[in-house]
Amino acid sequence: MSIWKGVRFTHRFSELSSAFFTNIAPQPLDNTRWVAWNRELALQFGLPEHAGDEVLNVFSGQEDFAPFFPLAMKYAGHQFGVYNPDLGDGRGLLLAEMQHKDGTWFDIHLKGAGLTPYSRMGDGRAVLRSTVREYLCSEAMAGLGIPTTRALGMMDSDTPVYREKMEYGALLIRLAETHIRFGHFEHFFYTNQLSEQKLLADKVIEWHFPQCLAVEKPYAEMFECIVDKTAVMIAYWQAYGFAHGVMNTDNMSILGQTFDYGPFGFLDDYDPNYICNHSDYQGRYAFEQQPRVALWNLSALAHALSPLIEREDLEAALGKFEVRLSQKFSELMRAKLGLHTKVSDDGRLFETMFELLHQNKTDYTRFFRELSCLDINSPQAVIDLCIDREAASAWLDRYLARCELEVDEQGECVSVESRCAKMRQANPKYILRNYLAQLAIDKAEEGDFSEVNRLAELLKRPYDEQMEWDEYAKLPPEWGKKMEISCSS
Repeated sequence: MSIWKGVRFTHRFSELSSAFFTNIAPQPLDNTRWVAWNRELALQFGLPEHAGDEVLNVFSGQEDFAPFFPLAMKYAGHQFGVYNPDLGDGRGLLLAEMQHKDGTWFDIHLKGAGLTPYSRMGDGRAVLRSTVREYLCSEAMAGLGIPTTRALGMMDSDTPVYREKMEYGALLIRLAETHIRFGHFEHFFYTNQLSEQKLLADKVIEWHFPQCLAVEKPYAEMFECIVDKTAVMIAYWQAYGFAHGVMNTDNMSILGQTFDYGPFGFLDDYDPNYICNHSDYQGRYAFEQQPRVALWNLSALAHALSPLIEREDLEAALGKFEVRLSQKFSELMRAKLGLHTKVSDDGRLFETMFELLHQNKTDYTRFFRELSCLDINSPQAVIDLCIDREAASAWLDRYLARCELEVDEQGECVSVESRCAKMRQANPKYILRNYLAQLAIDKAEEGDFSEVNRLAELLKRPYDEQMEWDEYAKLPPEWGKKMEISCSS
């Protein structure tokens, strides 16, 4: 029985004109081998639980495979606020689309596949360290429930690749409901290919927002959907302490899914000014700036869509961004604090909490996890996370007094046990700290992939008490805090 039996493929994007892409075959690496295969995800598409050489050869481009139709997408984008027309898939190829068991179609994208017409001065390759980081983080985000692309598998090779030092080429199999970015629309707008831009918008609506066809202004409705999904994604980032690092418009998905993991980082000590990308000299993409940048990016997309959508409709949609972001962020933070009802002084309680965390350089993830364990641990565990224990104790007393006002749907007071049990499903015990990813990379570069796979399994269930993995929930060592990561990959 063929291992591909029951797997459904299509390639809708390749049916568009050559203005959208260039057909090009992957350039195989030397002695390619598996680093990781996402078994749970593979089964959702009818793929084998265990991937052998046949799957490896097909996904790595070593063998021609009839259902695949490799192409490099053309797009543009604003990078650090400056428009760059010379962008596109410079090291990745869209191989095909594959159907999930729920009927949804996902792009299969091979990252690190070699030179394309859009590689510019690059070599079209990805290295092992950056591939490990994207594999782990996309799966960690999925485990947290944050909108994201996924990683199906990862391979390394014996092909030398030169960055700051000599490294080895690697490949990532990325799955996404779409690889269409804000920059696709910008490309057709700035090159005055307006018929192609309209076709792209029509296909986006057909493939991803069919509900827009039922309204009077489908393009305006499409843009409003993009605004909404982007706001929700950013709310998740801010609530869970995730910094993307390179929020260029070519890294923004039209479906509001976290895309193109590079110099990302989760907060260790709470610092709203945290910059995870050492190339971001001005702090444009600092943690606290992400909502503002997202709105800026949406405004750039709105400008590109102006031939299709009236100005007042674009402005109306943009005006909903901050409202939706605030609404979703409040919902997520209330879940993290176990405060589902609203009391007039809640805003001040939240403000003083963030002030406490910032002033005391408190670990963001551990703070919320300890708050969610007050049914089994002493309040002192929360207080001891802060340097100013007196201030921490005062805030905690105020918080606990506020918790006593919580009532359930029947009007009964919510018990500590009930509140904390729900909070533990909103406050992870385990996150992908940068130092954990680095330790996995160090081993992988020595040919030991066990830590990559161990972390991937752990991060599938970040909210669960996995006692055998408690060492991964420890506070980071000083060398592992606020690591700045390069864009070089």
